[in-house]
Amino acid sequence: MSPLLRRTTKKTKKKADERVVTLVSKPGCHLCDDARAVIETVCSETGASWEEKDITQDEALHRAYWEQIPVVLVDGEQHTFWRVDADRLRRELGA
Repeated sequence: MSPLLRRTTKKTKKKADERVVTLVSKPGCHLCDDARAVIETVCSETGASWEEKDITQDEALHRAYWEQIPVVLVDGEQHTFWRVDADRLRRELGA
């Protein structure tokens, strides 16, 4: 059989407790406060870990996301911005 036919391109699906949600936020942002509450709830339900990064302390994040705050990344890839939908985040985490 040709090696091309044997090759698999499937990504291995991570379990929710292996996922990392990152909230890119800034101080004094009410949408960030709302996003944080949703992320805390969903991550506690699913077992995913989460972290928060302050856009005012990271020039690369500021350049990439300053118009979209808050931004939610899942495993380093942008999931959403401005408003976080709890059900959509649960689905993304496989819950």
